[in-house]
Amino acid sequence: MSDAQARREAQATAIEARALRDYLRAHIPLAAAMDIDVLVADADAVRLSAPLAPNINHRDTAFGGSVSALAILAAWSLLHLRLRAAGIANRLVIQRNVMEYVRPIDGTFTARAALTTPESWEPFVGLLQRRGKARIAVLATVEYDGTIAGHFEGNFVALTGT
Repeated sequence: MSDAQARREAQATAIEARALRDYLRAHIPLAAAMDIDVLVADADAVRLSAPLAPNINHRDTAFGGSVSALAILAAWSLLHLRLRAAGIANRLVIQRNVMEYVRPIDGTFTARAALTTPESWEPFVGLLQRRGKARIAVLATVEYDGTIAGHFEGNFVALTGT
């Protein structure tokens, strides 16, 4: 890859990240209240961050609901971007999730989402196109200060025609 091509790809990634940030803040008020930022936004991974101040609890650490919400937003955003890239209009909702808190967070934290099983994407899309409804699992890792602070696993349902 040439330097010019690498710069164009980096610029496109930055534009996608800004667009996702603006979308989340405009359509999901909690994202604005949490002051989330989008660090990475592409079809392979989404990485969001949130500062401590608007997400603090009575112990001066990140509120568990904010940690969980950031993980959910990262996972939802990954699916949102992938479905949009596939040209599939949909309604995407979380069905269930499990959040494990590993350690306290007392600063800016991030959540990075990836498909639980990447090979499940094509069957998911096929089922969604055939039946108008499909489920898929997404993982997210919450990090703080370079270490894992939490694990998230969620199932999402996509519906077409809505």
